[in-house]
Amino acid sequence: MPRQPLFAGLVIDEQDRPVGTAYVGDEPCYVVDDAGFRRHISSEQVDRQVLERMGELIQGSEDVIAEQTAKMLGQDDIFSRALLEKQLKNIQEQFDAVLKTGIPEEGRAYMGMMGFRVRINVHGEVLEVVQPGAVSPDEE
Repeated sequence: MPRQPLFAGLVIDEQDRPVGTAYVGDEPCYVVDDAGFRRHISSEQVDRQVLERMGELIQGSEDVIAEQTAKMLGQDDIFSRALLEKQLKNIQEQFDAVLKTGIPEEGRAYMGMMGFRVRINVHGEVLEVVQPGAVSPDEE
């Protein structure tokens, strides 16, 4: 079976209504209700936009994120930090891997419980990514 859209269950439309999912052939799609017309939008189109926005939040802070992550994992040594920082700097490769493998159901459920949401319009353009606890670029 093809993978689920990455953010299945976490995407809402402009009216705060949940967006469904479906497959067109083997392609996973988000399904947006446009005044009764069900628009099928390639999930990869939406998912990549969300991942790009997340990448923008990471950009420039790779060293700090790597250091804090290493501490949280109990791996606070120079080699672990360097490895984590390298992965963060090559985040696009990580995103490609996530698009192929997907996010486990438990991960999506946790994200939903924490208030993570993606708002899209009927054309599949990401209008907003709500990440509770994230610092906006204006607040840095």
